[in-house]
Amino acid sequence: QVQLVESGGGLVQTGGSLKLSCAVSGRTFTTYWMGWFRQAPGKEREFVASIGWGTALTFYKDSVKGRFTISKDNAKNTVYLQMNSLKPEDTAVYYCAVKTTTTIEYHYWGQGTQVTVSL
Repeated sequence: QVQLVESGGGLVQTGGSLKLSCAVSGRTFTTYWMGWFRQAPGKEREFVASIGWGTALTFYKDSVKGRFTISKDNAKNTVYLQMNSLKPEDTAVYYCAVKTTTTIEYHYWGQGTQVTVSL
């Protein structure tokens, strides 16, 4: 079993910032990716950002580029999502996930943390 625990969500006004954290434990991988996804009520879960654990390579959803930054601390097995200039449309439950480099799908997911951006 692989466990992922997200934290850092909350309520913030438009233009504010939040930093999410995700710690993974229970299994180690030689090479893997960690990603952030989000799901708003009535909408499909969508990709937000990802980072390679053994590299500095990152990917972002177009609408968050320049506002969100994904980072990692390999020693702590933790990935972060710094979210700046938040907008109401960023409101969602944010999930952390992990996958190996040999698969497209993410197999392990956290419980999610709520991010609410008010007007």
